[in-house]
Amino acid sequence: MMRWIIGSSLKARGFMLLLAAAMLVLGIAQLRNMPKDVLPEFKPPTVEVQTEALGLSALEVEELITVPLEQDLLNGVAFLHTIRSASLPGLSSIEMVFEPGTDILDARQVVEERLTQAHALPQVSKPPQMLQPVSSTSRVMMVGLSSDDLSLIEMSLLARWNVRPRLMGVPGVANVSVFGQRERQLQVLVDPERLRAHGVSLQQIIETTANAQFVSNLSFVEASTPGTGGIIETPTQRLGIQHAVPFASPADLARVVVQDTGTGAPLRLGDGTDFVEDHQPLIGDAVFSDGPGLLLVIEKLPGANSLDVTRGVEAALDDLRPGLSGITIDTSLFRPGTYIERSSNNLITMLAIGAVLLVLALGAFLFAWRSALVAVAAIDWISGKLRFAIIGQRAIA
Repeated sequence: MMRWIIGSSLKARGFMLLLAAAMLVLGIAQLRNMPKDVLPEFKPPTVEVQTEALGLSALEVEELITVPLEQDLLNGVAFLHTIRSASLPGLSSIEMVFEPGTDILDARQVVEERLTQAHALPQVSKPPQMLQPVSSTSRVMMVGLSSDDLSLIEMSLLARWNVRPRLMGVPGVANVSVFGQRERQLQVLVDPERLRAHGVSLQQIIETTANAQFVSNLSFVEASTPGTGGIIETPTQRLGIQHAVPFASPADLARVVVQDTGTGAPLRLGDGTDFVEDHQPLIGDAVFSDGPGLLLVIEKLPGANSLDVTRGVEAALDDLRPGLSGITIDTSLFRPGTYIERSSNNLITMLAIGAVLLVLALGAFLFAWRSALVAVAAIDWISGKLRFAIIGQRAIA
C-alpha cells in the first residue's frame, strides 16, 4: 500500500505539488481565523452569585445574606466541589467551583433551582443574581474615561445608560464593570440639633423624603407601592393618575413640608436638614496619571475570540464618540489583543524563515533540488493533515 502511494505520488508530482500548496494556503488561512487567547481555558466550571443590599454594613451582609445563602441554600448542590464567599458593604458574593468535567449549563441550572427559594432575605436586598460565566483570562480589555468638562457623576450617568449597554451588546462580552462609578443621589444630611430645635424626629424626615418621590424602596412608607394615584372615569375610557415628581434638585426637595409635625406651623425639610447632590459611598475608585476618572473593565465569555471581542469593543466605542463630547476615551490601558497580534505576526515571520531554512538544508544534504522539493512537499502534506485533524477536534469539542 505504501509503495503504491509513493509511486502514484511520483507519477502525479505536478498534482501533488498543487495540492500541497493549496493545503498550505488553506492551513494558514485557518490559523488566522482560529480563536486566539493569551492563555488556554484552564478554569474549572465556576458559578458566582452576587446579592446587592445597599445600606448594609459588611457585618450585616455576612449575617443576613451571605450566611443564609451559603450555608442553608447553596451548600450541597449537585456536582459542587468548593464554595467560598466574601461580604462587602452593600454586596454579597458567593463563588461555587464545580467538579472537573461538569457542564457549565448543568451547574448553572442546579444553582438557579436553589435560588428560586431565596425568599427569606431582608427587604433591603435585591434578589440574588448569577453572573455571566467568564473565560480563564477574564479581562479582555480596560478602557479609561476622563474629562475636564464633565463631573464624575455626569460621566457615571453616561457610562451607565449609554456606554455599558452598548458594550454589553458586543458579541463575546460577558460583563462590563465600571470602577469608580458614582450614582447620582439627592442626599439628606441630618443635623440632630436643628431637628431637636424644631421638634421633629428622624422618622418624620425619612417618611416625608421618601413619600416625596414617585417610588421608594423603603417598605414602611406609602411611596413603596407605586400606582396609588387613583383613576378618572370617562364615558369611553379609564385614565390612570400618576404622580409626577417635581423634585429634581436639592433646592426643590428642601421646600417639601414635613408631615405631621404637631406644632401647627409648616416646617420644610430644608429647615432641619441639608440637601446635597452626591453619590453613594465608594468601595473602590479609578485614578489615572492625570486625575480621577472611570475605568471600564470588560470581560469575555469562555471560548470567545479575544481579537474579535477587542475589535468589536473598539468599533462600539468609535460609534459612541460623537455622543460623548468632552470625554477622553483611552483604550490602551490594558489590551491583551496587542500581544496576540504581535505574537501572531512574529509566528508567521518565524514560520516563513523556518521554511526557507528547511529548503536550504534539504538542498544542501540531498544535493538535488528535485529531491528537496519532494521532501518539502511531503512535510507540508503531513503538517496539513495534522492541521486539519486539530481543526476537526476543536470543531467536535
